[in-house]
Amino acid sequence: MLTLAVAVLSFFGFIVAYNTYGRYLSKRLFGLDAGALVPSEELRDNIDFVPTKKSVIFGHHFTSIAGTGPIVGPAIAVFWGWLPALLWVVFGSIFIGAVHDFGAMVVSLRNRGQTVGEVAGRLISPRARLLFLLILFFALTIVLAIFGLVIAIIFKIYPESVLSVWLAMPLAVAIGIWVYKGKGGLLIPSIVALFALYGAVALGVYSMPITLPAAWGDPVIVWTSALMIYCFIASVLPVWLLLQPRDYINSHQLVVALLLLVTGVMVAGATNQIDLRESAPAVSTTVPADAPPIWPFLFITIACGACSGFHCLVSSGTTSKQIACEPDAQYVGYGGMLLEGMLAVLVILCCTAGLGMGVSVDGETLTGLAAWESRYGVGNSWADFKLPQTVGAFVDGGANFLSALGIPIELAVGIIAVLVACFAATTLDTATRLQRYVIQELGNTLHVWPLQNKYIATGVAVACGFTVAMLPGPSGAYGTGGLILWPLFGATNQLLAGLALMVTFFYLWRRGKAVLPVAIPMVIMLAMPAWAMLWQMFNAETGWLWKENYLLFGFGALVMSMQVWMVIEGLFVWQKARGVLEESLPPLENKTVATNMAPTGGH
Repeated sequence: MLTLAVAVLSFFGFIVAYNTYGRYLSKRLFGLDAGALVPSEELRDNIDFVPTKKSVIFGHHFTSIAGTGPIVGPAIAVFWGWLPALLWVVFGSIFIGAVHDFGAMVVSLRNRGQTVGEVAGRLISPRARLLFLLILFFALTIVLAIFGLVIAIIFKIYPESVLSVWLAMPLAVAIGIWVYKGKGGLLIPSIVALFALYGAVALGVYSMPITLPAAWGDPVIVWTSALMIYCFIASVLPVWLLLQPRDYINSHQLVVALLLLVTGVMVAGATNQIDLRESAPAVSTTVPADAPPIWPFLFITIACGACSGFHCLVSSGTTSKQIACEPDAQYVGYGGMLLEGMLAVLVILCCTAGLGMGVSVDGETLTGLAAWESRYGVGNSWADFKLPQTVGAFVDGGANFLSALGIPIELAVGIIAVLVACFAATTLDTATRLQRYVIQELGNTLHVWPLQNKYIATGVAVACGFTVAMLPGPSGAYGTGGLILWPLFGATNQLLAGLALMVTFFYLWRRGKAVLPVAIPMVIMLAMPAWAMLWQMFNAETGWLWKENYLLFGFGALVMSMQVWMVIEGLFVWQKARGVLEESLPPLENKTVATNMAPTGGH
């Protein structure tokens, strides 16, 4: 019953937080106004700026921010036990992660949909703008490389997931044309797409798992190449044609999978099929010898499950350009992060109580604590616990929960594998579009005019991501070195969250508003990641410098230097900025609004 209590209390806590703290932030701190002019209306072009119903934009936003981060991170963090991970996910999501996402969205809404990096130039200093954009560029390059490899590896490990993921593309285009050109409704196409996607899951499991021919070479390289080509196309197409409908129908598929997981937890808990106390330690005393210390690495490892810097890019890069009225930002920004926190709670339960329901190891079925120790015990190396193990722990545990509903275990595995792949895929194409915006902004800032062209900027984004993904690893094989950068993702991602909170802090500070709800999270998200990055760089036993891992050390030193510089820029203007509004945006010139397409619905 403890498993059931943890799930119910966590979900109830998120609901209460949304209706109390979220409402306070919306009405009292940010003062959202339903009558305010939003960027989607002011700059409407029906390509990037499109006023959108909050139910549709919520689907895009949630599936974009909830990549593999809230799955891989918590799946690793239960190394230290389920209780520390659970506490950080719940309280971190409510008071830090959701505030970060919501704040970045509001600041962007009130600055014509500009990214937080561009807004930093006016709120802090012009140099801060350039520094932030450079940090975003490096962070998104790592995201594109890693997530491209992640999806490719999932396709290789779980070929039953391939069909459903790729089928979503033509379905999305068809729905986009139906809704925006034909002015049709969303309900019927969404239901048809949902049945088609889950039918594809069953086909993938029972009759059509897609495995590439050996003559084509390494499947990871082939799939990564295909994904990058898709990302280029998705990034330059209008959001209504592919990105929005794809994320919308994917959100339905993902919500169904999450509801099945929740129901599985409820049934398994109510029928005493699981016992969290007997499945995993609350606080582990058998952490592998090569594991980093829980402080500060718990906060870095979980990443997107509690707070993620990548979310500020989605909030200010794509979502703010589609919000139809300001109050929708609470539902999408604050609510989206709380739903991701719920996903992270489910992952923690899958990797503990779910695994305890039974896993096969060398032909033997292990249950309870023995099952958890087979994946997380002292005999398992932290260095060797990588993507196949983390995703595998979640897939096995989640499939066990679905089996409590009577779903055949092989189909349950397929459903959970598709859940992971879909989350990663929606993040990948959104990240490409975001990187295009960043490169265009860098081109404008540095006066490199070709980079302001969306096709050239997208090509540079995809080329950089693919190049990093294909770096050779220690074995010399191409496509294996990109994941070496995974340790950088956590710390860089969290440092980015601290800097985004710093931009929101200055937005409130210049308006004389209360800053503690943002200042405390800002300090935490600047200090913890910096501590973790320095530990990884200089630790006497495993530090990148002493192990001569100069690639990681160089990336780490560069990111840390830019972060320190930006904090110094903030300190320079901190005292004199109190109550002094930043320079206003210049008036729009030659503003034209496209009106040849059906609106997505406003207020």
